[in-house]
Amino acid sequence: MKAELLLRHLDDGTLWPAGCGLDVGEAYERALTVRQLRIHRGEQPRGYKVGFTNRTLWERYGVYAPIWGTVWNTTLSFCEGEGEIALAGTCQPRIEPECVFGLKATPPARATLDQLLACVEWIAPGFEIVQSHLKDWKFTAADTVADSGLHGRLLVGRRIPVEALPRDGAGFDAQLAAARITLFKGDDRIDQGTGANVLEGPLHALAHFLSALRDCPGAPDLLPGDVVTTGTWTDAWPVHRGEQWRAAFDPPLAPLSVRFA
Repeated sequence: MKAELLLRHLDDGTLWPAGCGLDVGEAYERALTVRQLRIHRGEQPRGYKVGFTNRTLWERYGVYAPIWGTVWNTTLSFCEGEGEIALAGTCQPRIEPECVFGLKATPPARATLDQLLACVEWIAPGFEIVQSHLKDWKFTAADTVADSGLHGRLLVGRRIPVEALPRDGAGFDAQLAAARITLFKGDDRIDQGTGANVLEGPLHALAHFLSALRDCPGAPDLLPGDVVTTGTWTDAWPVHRGEQWRAAFDPPLAPLSVRFA
């Protein structure tokens, strides 16, 4: 599928008639072409989303390795605990509670956890709104890559400076890995998960992503100011306009709620 057609489906929120017909390497090339088309029309990259870091979901969706896509100024929003997301233009949207990192520096090559943590300015809870342009969420790994990493929207909650947390990388990641989250729709408890679900911990997920990004020909590196959301702690759940969802994270992450318009 051509990049211009992929972008049209992204803009219109419409289903693809069939899969992309590419292998994973070709799909990243196509996704990077879509990225350039979006930049040329005035959109600004704001970082990356990392998907399928939660191994408990691999069998269910038939994708057995993490993927990534670009986050945009048009898809990213911030709040202090309660936010709103417009679902117009999304396709079969689902919600994922995640840990988001804000970068203050570009990590060095082959960064250790300590070096990676030194490049992080803040962490925050996030709701990644993922989408699929293939009917009933039936896709291949290459389809998810060509589909811009399934990224639709990202709401980032209260940002916590890393200075308030353990300063060594292993201790920092262990604290996040042990944290739990309960996901609610209204007053109904929908799902539970832990930070360890994402490749043993969000900082590990960030390290894995950094390596994958730098192995991808033509992919731009992480930059100061980028945000990276590191993968869902629960399953991804369908959402609709008018619903209110909230995530009760253990410390150090703050609670986060969202209303869909």
